[in-house]
Amino acid sequence: MFVSFFPSPRLFFGSAVLWSLAAVLVWFFLARDAGSLIGLANPPEGTAPIVGVSRFFSAPFLWFYVYFGGTVAIFAAIWRRLDPHPYFNWSVLGSALIIFVLYFMVEVSVTINDWYGTYFDLIQKALDPTTKGEVPASDLYVGLAEITGVLLTYITIAVLNAFFTSHYVFRWRTAMNSFYTERWADLRRIEGAAQRVQEDTMRFARMFEDLGTSLISAIMTLIAFLPILAALSHKIPAIPVLGSIPYSLVIVSLLWAVFGTGLLAVVGIRLPGLEFRNQRVEAAYRKELVYGEDDPGRANPRTLKELFEGVRRNYFRLYFNYLYFNVVRYGYLQADTLLPFFVLVPAIASGAITFGIFQQVRASFGEVRDAMQYLVKSWPSIVEFLSIYKRLRAFEATLAGEPLPAIDREFIGRGEVAGSSATNNG
Repeated sequence: MFVSFFPSPRLFFGSAVLWSLAAVLVWFFLARDAGSLIGLANPPEGTAPIVGVSRFFSAPFLWFYVYFGGTVAIFAAIWRRLDPHPYFNWSVLGSALIIFVLYFMVEVSVTINDWYGTYFDLIQKALDPTTKGEVPASDLYVGLAEITGVLLTYITIAVLNAFFTSHYVFRWRTAMNSFYTERWADLRRIEGAAQRVQEDTMRFARMFEDLGTSLISAIMTLIAFLPILAALSHKIPAIPVLGSIPYSLVIVSLLWAVFGTGLLAVVGIRLPGLEFRNQRVEAAYRKELVYGEDDPGRANPRTLKELFEGVRRNYFRLYFNYLYFNVVRYGYLQADTLLPFFVLVPAIASGAITFGIFQQVRASFGEVRDAMQYLVKSWPSIVEFLSIYKRLRAFEATLAGEPLPAIDREFIGRGEVAGSSATNNG
């Protein structure tokens, strides 16, 4: 699954995590203000943030682009020398490009958050009877034009990134497909081997990329928005239940996300295994139908009825488990939409914050909560991904000369053991 696309996967991923952590620490503690050495100094503290497209071409951003490119170049040069993998450009440099785009998307969100503060304060001033007529319509149009430019930039980058990641995922599928087909003689006896090579490789690459980028985006969002949320916490005098505490908004978002993640993990613990079994019974049924196209002795009504009964039984079990899982999941997510308003009620009622600050707090709070709720948002995808991983894991075990995973040795369909010659020979 990984060795076909990445150089020395275990060592590569471990070194990538350590290198990234070191690069982040060096940036925040040493390199962030070093751009002045090449004429890319940070603006003085207290300077109002730029909320237009020019923000992404300002000195701090240009210096970060240089720093990011340098750290990637050093890491890539070392790995190209250690292991010149045939898919090196896609797996290493392609992954770095995706990570950079994720960073850019997070910065777009930060820019929009800054715009909320200035623009909604402007709206409040325009609507206030005591300052009626002091805000010209041109100022409101200019504010809309600024954020429109940012959104158009976001759309352009998002479209190009979607195009690139589609090719990235297909290259990974190509690598896995080549790896497994070259070893087909050893893998062909595994139940549903054809489906695993033809379909599961694509789904695995796509879902791993989706879940991986979501996780990295969540981490970057936390890095970008936690300081903002911590600063905004000082403007909130008190919150319900907890009262007046330091970093109140950060604490509430953390506690709520941990609660939701733990809750969903508990109620959804059976779903990965059920999804895996679902793919197994579907594969057995489909395989018998395919054999029946060429062999009149196969796919007789009784056999098909037994196999479809296995499909029906597993689907109904899956539906029941998703019933209570979705009750909890959707209930939590609906409560989640009301949480920011509940937390901000005392500050709103006392007039401690302006409309712009309210919008900033709400948006920042939402970004941080969404990042912390990565598992809550991604749980159905994680369930499906784990079931695909379990199917491809049988290939890995076979090639390594290990016994098939326990779940692959269970009886399914007509009571035949997955991977046995009985299934293949009828």
